Amino acid sequence: MNFPKARLITLLSIAFLGAFFSANLQASSQPPNVLFIAVDDLRPELGCYGADHMKTPNIDRLASMGTLFKRAYCNVAVCGASRASLMSGIRPTANRFLRHTARQDEQAPDVPSLAEHFRANGYYSISNGKIYHFSADTPESWSEPAWKPDQGHARYLIAENAAIAEQNPKGRGPAFEAAEVPDNAYPDGMVADKAISDLHRLKAMDQPFFLAVGFIRPHLPFNAPKKYWDLYDRNSVRQPDNHFFPLGAPEEARYTFGELRNYSNIPDEVPISDPELRISLRHGYYAATSFADALVGKVVDTLERLGLAENTIIVLWGDHGWQLGEHTYWCKHTNFEVAVQVPLIIVDPRKPKGNKVNALVEYVDIYPTLCELAGLELPGHLQGESMMPLLLDPAAPGKTAVFSRFGRGESIRTDRYRYTAFFDGETIVSDMLYDHLADPHENINIVDIKGSEAIVETLQSTLLSHIEGRQ
Repeated sequence: MNFPKARLITLLSIAFLGAFFSANLQASSQPPNVLFIAVDDLRPELGCYGADHMKTPNIDRLASMGTLFKRAYCNVAVCGASRASLMSGIRPTANRFLRHTARQDEQAPDVPSLAEHFRANGYYSISNGKIYHFSADTPESWSEPAWKPDQGHARYLIAENAAIAEQNPKGRGPAFEAAEVPDNAYPDGMVADKAISDLHRLKAMDQPFFLAVGFIRPHLPFNAPKKYWDLYDRNSVRQPDNHFFPLGAPEEARYTFGELRNYSNIPDEVPISDPELRISLRHGYYAATSFADALVGKVVDTLERLGLAENTIIVLWGDHGWQLGEHTYWCKHTNFEVAVQVPLIIVDPRKPKGNKVNALVEYVDIYPTLCELAGLELPGHLQGESMMPLLLDPAAPGKTAVFSRFGRGESIRTDRYRYTAFFDGETIVSDMLYDHLADPHENINIVDIKGSEAIVETLQSTLLSHIEGRQ
């Protein structure tokens, strides 16, 4: 059969386009991999969050590749509990996921973890470094035993510091050190090397993967190679403007940051009065953050070099916020904004790039979001909501409120306000209200200020309903 030349060209074009779209449809039907990156004690003081003084080019690059959530919140400000809640997709309560020692397999044994759900759906799952607080937690999550470096997270490489730590029953020496060593002399560098090796293995497998990579830094002690300390001019490191207890805050909100005071060069006094020590701690935190950032970059660079990035979802998260002298506090373990606000970046190569979402989200939302992105059925136990609408349209409406808790405090965060109630049993003994429009750093508790009554009543009622409905 003879066709006119123009028609023949059209038919060939249609055939070519059909083959092109068929190939792309076939490629897109392949289950996406997941690279799940946890960074311990990482607060959203990063370049991509507007902190120009921070040297975090690799995390900033991740943000440009995907979606950054400007107002993401953990559900409890302590590592073990936060991780168990995130990985299980269920909220902490007054009786579940309370402390750093929380374990999902003990407190929610019948709930399949995020990694376990992916594994049950054909994924090869690996855990490197700190994902759960305890590597042995929920072992059925992983296709092979969870791995951590033998040296542990508090290893010191300067001999004097190592000697001090050896004499301490808890193995804790100074709160920081800057050693002239390569990245992989510290345990986090070893975690990055292991993850890179695993990516080579996983590429050769005929199976989608869920690779979880957990970095300890910037967790205490702030031990990082000296080159990361050298990124920052000590004279440019500034203390927070609000180095004071919030005006009008109740006694239940006071906190003595015992985690930091366990280190050998930290005095027992509360608050820390030495401004030079406070600067050193902030400097150390910045160095440790840049160290973690460099390791994130090494892993992501390998993902790209191996040609895996085109079909891999990347999630970067910190388990909770961290106080660097705000309100005179250090570490986490409070109900203030700086302790519960977290960095969250999701990269899906099939979704828009470089977006920033201002809507409220919380960590129980990660599990359903990853399920939806991977095309997996959502387990019935989940208590969060998928963030898929926000990945498609960063201006889409988000939640009206998110919730967190720590100790005897329960908090609700709305677009404008943070309200926290402190309980003795079922009785509220004190509370706090902060107006983030007028007071974004939570320096003045306005719960008893005239004109706040209606706001307090509404937020308290919503919070109590949430607590009553939580399981």
